[in-house]
Amino acid sequence: MSVRRVMGIETEYGISEPGAPEANPMIMSGLVVNAYAQPLGNRAGRARWDYEDEAPLRDARGFEMSRALADASQLTDEEDPTLANVILTNGARLYVDHAHPEYSSPEVMSPRDAVRWDKAGERIMQSAVRTIASTPGLSPVNLYKNNTDGKGSSYGTHENYLMSRATPFADIVRHLVPFFVSRQVFCGAGRVGLGAQSEEAGYQLTQRADFFEVEVGLETTLKRPIVNTRDEPHASADKYRRLHVIIGDANLAEVATLLKLGTTSLVLAMVEDRALKRDLTVDRPVAALRAVSHDPTLKTMLTLRDGTKLTAVQLQWAYLEQARAYVDERMGSDVDADTVEVLERWESVLTRLERDPMECSRELDWVAKLALLEGFREREGLEWDHPRLGLIDVQYTDVRPEKGLYQRLVARGRMEQLVPDDAVALAVEEPPEDTRAYFRGRCLAKYGKDVAAASWDSVIFDIPGRDSLQRVPMLEPARGGRDVVGALIDASDTAEELMAALAAR
Repeated sequence: MSVRRVMGIETEYGISEPGAPEANPMIMSGLVVNAYAQPLGNRAGRARWDYEDEAPLRDARGFEMSRALADASQLTDEEDPTLANVILTNGARLYVDHAHPEYSSPEVMSPRDAVRWDKAGERIMQSAVRTIASTPGLSPVNLYKNNTDGKGSSYGTHENYLMSRATPFADIVRHLVPFFVSRQVFCGAGRVGLGAQSEEAGYQLTQRADFFEVEVGLETTLKRPIVNTRDEPHASADKYRRLHVIIGDANLAEVATLLKLGTTSLVLAMVEDRALKRDLTVDRPVAALRAVSHDPTLKTMLTLRDGTKLTAVQLQWAYLEQARAYVDERMGSDVDADTVEVLERWESVLTRLERDPMECSRELDWVAKLALLEGFREREGLEWDHPRLGLIDVQYTDVRPEKGLYQRLVARGRMEQLVPDDAVALAVEEPPEDTRAYFRGRCLAKYGKDVAAASWDSVIFDIPGRDSLQRVPMLEPARGGRDVVGALIDASDTAEELMAALAAR
């Protein structure tokens, strides 16, 4: 009944070496991870990632794919010692994934906190770029918070939501497919070029729509599905499901990120409570996804199963109207502030998108980027196939404050910021206080030399004098916060003292 739940964002960053188009991206990505991690010393340098409980081939539809049939990119449970992989004191994971540096945020409980720790990831990438540029003997590396190189390659920004295992997966698919097809009107990052390889000139709402081929599936890099079926909860498997959403864009605009996480979480709450009464199933959803993305006027009509024709914005209105009724019925005046914010911003953005999308240029990436491009096109007299427009597209996402066009818009007060800069700076080092990420991050910060490994659902200690490693399981993601373990950590000067205190509880 609320937007609040355990959630997080994983982002693979685009990477390049100026003047060296053939540079090895895996080597460059490792350089990025190490450039940030090495100064942290014991707080990040020793602990390895624990793969024991990962199961990337388990399918939510009730089966497990054979490893012999899986693409190598799906085998994320196999450690590659040649690739950089570190756990950070803010509870996040920073590593090389599919030849890109990836920042996986710590688990948070609210859309606003998702924005905050996602922004912390941008700061971390900025720091790595600066370190590399200032290190003698190293070639500079550029990082971009985007999802495609415009030449046929796409890399992901994935969302994760913890939800009830009791919810039938068929219900999740039925209600989420039309929601994902239409939510791109506010969470698209914008892109120059149509088609996976930008075969046609033009501008579209999203970076990712052209790379999706099926409605439902397990893959993330091949035959990408609108709804991903990976069943890897990183929590108590009998109670929870982790919905792994691969269809989102990498957003820089904070309002877009808030809406992406907040509206999706609220729709999931309605699915869990079987509160969605209207069937909004869309005909030919993959084609509909692309059609919506290819139309910045937002006039494309989608045909529903019952024959109704709606625009993507109107389809979002249908979800919003049900969400408002649901929240009013279940929570009334006790509704939490996070849910109120999401509902109010959802309504405000949809109202203005219907009237004139350019009214949302301070809040949504695709609109802000389009405004920049249209201004440049008008000044220079350029058509959409001009290569300079593609360069502006990429430059919008450059993480460097002095180069990135999004960063310049922020500096000029032309993008709305939800999280103060000082709060983001703290999130670079500090974990969220209301999830198990707090325990993971504080242990790395205070007992780093004794943390042998960690994962989303455990921390493993190697304590001097002990014959075996000591694993602390964390199968309840909403536990392990400051209210539960903060006093224990504060009172324990060593990892051995912490283990004794935990055993005594």
